[in-house]
Order: sequence, then structure tokens, then C-alpha cells
Amino acid sequence: MKRVMIQGAGSNVGKSMLVAGLCRLYTRQGLTVRPFKPQNMSNNAAVAEGGEIGRAQALQARACGVQPHVDMNPVLLKPESETGAQVIVQGQRLTTVRARDYAALKPQLMAPVLDSFHRLQAKADLVIVEGAGSPAEVNLRANDIANMGFARAADVPVILTGDIDRGGVIAQLVGTQAVLDPDDSAMIRGFLINKFRGDTRLFDDGYRLIEQRTGWPGLGVVPWFPHAHKLPAEDAADLGGTRGSGSFLIAVPHLNRIANFDDLDPLAQEPGVTLRIVKPGQPLPVEADLIILPGSKATIADLAHFRAQGWDIDLQAALRRGAKVLGLCGGYQMLGRDIADPDGIEGKPGSVPGLGLLDLTTTMTPDKRVTETTALHPASGTQVKGYEIHLGRTTGPDRDRPMFTVDGQPEGAMREDGRVMGSYLHGMFTEDAFRRAFLASLGVTPGNTSYDRTVEETLDALADHLATHIATDRLLELA
Repeated sequence: MKRVMIQGAGSNVGKSMLVAGLCRLYTRQGLTVRPFKPQNMSNNAAVAEGGEIGRAQALQARACGVQPHVDMNPVLLKPESETGAQVIVQGQRLTTVRARDYAALKPQLMAPVLDSFHRLQAKADLVIVEGAGSPAEVNLRANDIANMGFARAADVPVILTGDIDRGGVIAQLVGTQAVLDPDDSAMIRGFLINKFRGDTRLFDDGYRLIEQRTGWPGLGVVPWFPHAHKLPAEDAADLGGTRGSGSFLIAVPHLNRIANFDDLDPLAQEPGVTLRIVKPGQPLPVEADLIILPGSKATIADLAHFRAQGWDIDLQAALRRGAKVLGLCGGYQMLGRDIADPDGIEGKPGSVPGLGLLDLTTTMTPDKRVTETTALHPASGTQVKGYEIHLGRTTGPDRDRPMFTVDGQPEGAMREDGRVMGSYLHGMFTEDAFRRAFLASLGVTPGNTSYDRTVEETLDALADHLATHIATDRLLELA
């Protein structure tokens, strides 16, 4: 079976998007294609058959026209603090480890990684693998499962990608070869230049220099793809600033461990909306019409961070001026009166006060709810297909006014005046009918945007973009 791995000369060089575009391109050529990422680190997760995988692999599966599967991302690391992360293996939580202890765990993870890869490969004409970070981080090479360790164990040829937009791309690629072990370097069969702005012919001399210095053939210079923002992002580093120019202002605090932030993407594409991501150190705008508290991988720690920014005071001021508040998942938990963690799942055992905007109490429990959910929004009569990924159970009187119902049971909650609401349901705004009804209830004239159609059209445009600028036939020969 054909297989190829897209590795990066650095983080955030565009590997995820390149893989998504190539998946769509080769699928349109009639091949059975599957995406694979041995190890991912992200708090932006997707539900795949009752388990968790990185959001990027879910998008890549969509580009292939198939449902996501846990084998597409067998190891997912979800950072919970500056020094520790939850380890998800083949969709299920294995443990939580400190970063310094993860190296000792890695030798146990190669077997499930290869197991998942071989299952995918048996069903595909082509598997396109995405690396993580950079193989130039040779200090992490021992027992590596993410880049060259996997490539050599599974015998997968590598295409190395450099990001020219940040500058220094010649040094990125030539320098990577310089620090790699010769056997690792031998796995690289070609290179790509990504995110070029301007006339690509201006880089002809640099392109030839890289070929001469490394001996690797160049497979193309990919210009900046201007529609990337229409696809779900996985890296929180991609969040920031203001999107849209509508008169209805939605403000979202950028939490330290913000999770599943692609919940916001469909709102940002509505013509009547301006979506503003508020960075730490900046105040929440009191003139906001809606403030969304997003998901969090570490609710209690992020609640302390929220208060440290003074956002709790800003939130009260915005409410007094007429804003409404929506909490999603961890943000929903923060809106209650208390968050109890008797088993110390998120830190020291104990209980902390919530923001007190909903009459609810959340208790953290070790059992994690990971499921796709179909809910009814009683206020509009619309149906929503979303997903849940969370620890904790929430109870209290305000659940008697649920935001949704699931099989006749309440999901989420609302304050009596309807101005504060919350839900565990991720992905609610991808449903066009619900999104339009929700915005209309807030006085926004919604557009006629179809979020799913936008994503599909963008994936097709990305595939066309790559077909124009990459030697895709040659890449397939190297696979």
C-alpha cells in the first residue's frame, strides 16, 4: 500500500492543512485515502466512535469522505497544565502524566500506534501521515513515535515542509538535515515550501539552493491559501483578534486551556456578527452583546485564570449593560455556584466557588462522557447534532429550564430571565437552522450561510490550490 508522511521543519508550518488538501485531492482521483497522525497534542478534540481524536484528523477524514476513527490518531495528548497532559490512547483516556515522565511512557505507545496504522493501511490505497512538531527536535528523538521514530518503524517515506512566511525557510530545511541522524535523514524523499506570499518565482534561487545542499527534490512552492480561516483550526495559537464586521459583538475570553474552540467558527462566518477573541491582559468589552465562555481542559484552573484577568468583574458589567452570556462545556461549569473536585482530578481535592450566574453545582468525576449527541432546542423547535467531551456532572434548579433536551431529558440550563445559559453540547452552531434561530432570538438578522457547504467548498478549493502548485503525481510516486 502507498503511504507518505508530511513532516514539518517547525511547528505550525501548515502540515494539517496540507494533509487535508491532499486527502481531498487524491480521493477525488478515485483512491481510497485515509489520514493518520501517530501522536497529536491538542485540546481541540473530536468524537470518533465513542473515543477522542484530534480535530485536524476529523477534518482530514471528512476530506476523504469517511467518518473519523480512533485509529486515525492513536495517541492524543491533552494539556491540563504547563507541565502535564492527559494521555488518550486509541480514543480512551489512559492516564495523566507530567511532561518529564512522558518519555518513560513512550516505549509502551509504539505498539498501539503501529497497530492502528496497519489497520488503516489494510483498508486504503493511500495513507497520508502527519508528523508533529519537527524532527529537528533531536533532543526528543529517543523512543519517538511522532516523527522519524514512527517513519522508520513503519517504513514511511517523508516529505519535509518549511514555512516561508516566518522567514528563514532555507535554514529550516538545510538545518534540519544537518542535525538529523543519517538514517533518519535518508527517510526524507523531498521537500515542500508552504505559505508563500507574492511571486513564487522570486524564490527560484533559494529553491535550487535547498535542492543542492540537501540532495532532496523540491515538490513545489505553495502560495498562501487565503480561505484557511474557513476550516476548523486545531492550534489555539491560531486564535486571536477580531473576525467579521457585523454590528452584533460576540466576545470570547481566551482561556489558558481553551478547548474545542472551533465551536466559534460558524458564528464568525455570519455577516451580522463580529467575533472578538479577548487575550489575557485585555478587558472583556462591556459593550458586547453576547459573551461566550468556551470549553476548557482544566475548568478550575481556567476559572482562577478568568478571575485573575478581572474578567469576572467585566462580565458583571456587561450583564448590567444588557449582554447575554453563554457557557459551553467548561464555560458552562464555571457559570454555576460551585465546582467540587473531591477526588483531585484537576488538582488538589476540594471545592471552589463558580461565577454564580446559574444556580448549579458541578462535581468532577473520573468517568468521562465522550459521545455524539442529538438534541432538540425547544425554544426554536430545531434539532442539533453535536458531541460531548467532558468530566463532571452538573445539577441544580436552573436545569429545570434546559437549553436543550436529549431523549426528553434536560441538557444545559438557563437563568430565569433567559440572559445566562449554558450547555455541554459542542458543535451546536454548525447546525444552520439552530444557529439562525439562536441569533434571531438575540436580534441578529442571520445570513443564509451553510456552514457544511462552506467547509466542503473550502476543502475542494484547497485541493485545487495544491494541485496547481505541488507535483502531486511525483509525490504519489514517492509514496
